[in-house]
Amino acid sequence: MDLKLAGRTALVTGGTRGIGRAIVETFVGEGANVGFCARTASDVEAAEQALSGAGPDVAGTALDVGDPAAIKHWVEDSVSRFGQIDTVVSNVSALAIEDTDENWEASLRVDLMGTVHLVKAALPHLEKSDAASIVAISSVSGRESDFASGPYGTAKSAIVAYVQGLAQQLAEKGIRANTVSPGNTYFPGGVWESIESENPEFFEQAMSLNPTGRMGTPKEIAAGVVFIASPVSSFTTGTNLVIDGALTRGIQF
Repeated sequence: MDLKLAGRTALVTGGTRGIGRAIVETFVGEGANVGFCARTASDVEAAEQALSGAGPDVAGTALDVGDPAAIKHWVEDSVSRFGQIDTVVSNVSALAIEDTDENWEASLRVDLMGTVHLVKAALPHLEKSDAASIVAISSVSGRESDFASGPYGTAKSAIVAYVQGLAQQLAEKGIRANTVSPGNTYFPGGVWESIESENPEFFEQAMSLNPTGRMGTPKEIAAGVVFIASPVSSFTTGTNLVIDGALTRGIQF
């Protein structure tokens, strides 16, 4: 299926590894130009080198998503480079799970306010697109209570509520807003690989909750993200797309 993304521009936060990297790769594979960011300059440089040469223009920037001035500067620089913005994907998470004051602050600053600041910086440019969309990565931990229900899960719940409001507020401007909530996603260097080696008993417990008998892959999550962001999904807004292999039990109405 042609997602009609060729020649369009997407900005993705946290684009060097895991789900974010897969999102960038999927956009590039669909012919979209992509600007991405992450905190570690060496990782950004390596990702940009690996992704360049595929056809679309790809540019990486090292920055802290928790810094609103840095986000605004990145968005403006991206417009100067690409000439337009059609989609923004807020993917970065502090992954702050333990119930500490520091983790509450990090989750609100990075996960929630990082999304808010990205949207605010991008909105004037999204308004100029004829296929504008906003996608924020939430989590199944934002949909139901689990081991990550503290700072991480609460911030992820807030992201869904925030984006649902955006969908209502921005519909008349032709800007769509959706969230994607991944279930357990396994990849090298990811949190679940770390848990597998450091806490195998908990890892096996988590695996037993997955009816499919496995965890998801970044590519499987990215496919849903890029589809819902694309012009092909033009009537989808205000939706929380759960991609979890039937992990969660709650019925969605």
